[in-house]
Amino acid sequence: MTPASLLRAAALVAALAVPVAAATPSRADADYPNRTIKIVVGFAAGGGNDIFARIIGQKLQDELGATVIVENKVGAGGRLSAEAVAAAPPDGYTILLGAAGTMAVTPAIAIKPPYLPTKDFVPVTMFAAFPLILVVSPNHPAHDVKELIAWSKANPDKVNYASSSPAFTLTTELFKLRTGTAGTAIPFKSSNESLISVMGQQTTLTIADPPPTTPMVKGGQLRALAVTADKRLDDLPDVPTMAEAGVTDMNVSLWSGFFVPAGTPKPIVQKLESTVARIMRESDVKEKFRTMATPIKVLGSADFARLIDAEVKTWSDIGQRANVKLAF
Repeated sequence: MTPASLLRAAALVAALAVPVAAATPSRADADYPNRTIKIVVGFAAGGGNDIFARIIGQKLQDELGATVIVENKVGAGGRLSAEAVAAAPPDGYTILLGAAGTMAVTPAIAIKPPYLPTKDFVPVTMFAAFPLILVVSPNHPAHDVKELIAWSKANPDKVNYASSSPAFTLTTELFKLRTGTAGTAIPFKSSNESLISVMGQQTTLTIADPPPTTPMVKGGQLRALAVTADKRLDDLPDVPTMAEAGVTDMNVSLWSGFFVPAGTPKPIVQKLESTVARIMRESDVKEKFRTMATPIKVLGSADFARLIDAEVKTWSDIGQRANVKLAF
């Protein structure tokens, strides 16, 4: 049994001690939601997942008629937030906004996985899938990937990179593997903090998600060198793909989605799944995601679970090739 499973089991035992007069599961399902819903994000305010949570959380509040709050539970690349939600009562009132780094990469490369994403949780829905963007300071001498590689090889002791997620770390390690460059990882609590460190030249580079990165690139605060996609982003048409920049096998797409603790009643999962799918079709939501260079991609619960299981295997293979393991 994983630590998350043990914690959740304790929560269920406590729930069984509630007097019979309390609402029955079926009635609780029918009344859902009738109190505040909490969306837990594993990264600090200003990062991509925090932005997603606040956009969708407001819409959920409007759709469901219940207060929705966002809680940033920061630490360990999102792991603390996942563990907290896995241990919460399975009643639909505590939702994890889980990123690929937390819910696929961490279980794939941890020496002892702290949780199992499709056993300790019910994946509710994926709502976005997106590539990452490699950036440096506008004051850095490298103006393209080729120049960055040359500079990094000439200055191996000066290269470091900012990362706020295991997914960003492993993607950067893959970049190092593909280019024969060096670089020490410097951890941060959010993509926004990583980007600021690059902007101030405390770190050499970062490979980060589009929502906080795109505005800084457009504003001239950062220089984008490549995207980890098979085609250029519509919102950054002048930024080449990794393949165009000369780095092969660097197509990396991450995702974000919602999870609830295992054991959450199916009607509640279905209600959240259908509501989020409807929200993601709204024109103003589509426009907000477009301006963040983040493609909307909705997968229902069953398909999302299958994707996660496949990606855990993929990231495990990448971790072995890059010789990266997480020890908690």
